[in-house]
Amino acid sequence: MFQTIEINIDENGVIHPVEANIKLPSGRALLTLLEPIIYETELLSEQSLAKEWLTPEEDEAWAHLQPVK
Repeated sequence: MFQTIEINIDENGVIHPVEANIKLPSGRALLTLLEPIIYETELLSEQSLAKEWLTPEEDEAWAHLQPVK
């Protein structure tokens, strides 16, 4: 019989059950990731793009979308 257990995976790849006091059974399992994968290209380009985005000119260009202060 199939059993579904909600887990979190930490930055080291270690699995932690969300529900307290649950003992994970030994054996095989299939893992379905629920959150999107962050692609390396996006991470590598972030710093470069921030130089263009974080300028007074960009703030002025998009000011009309900001709530009135």
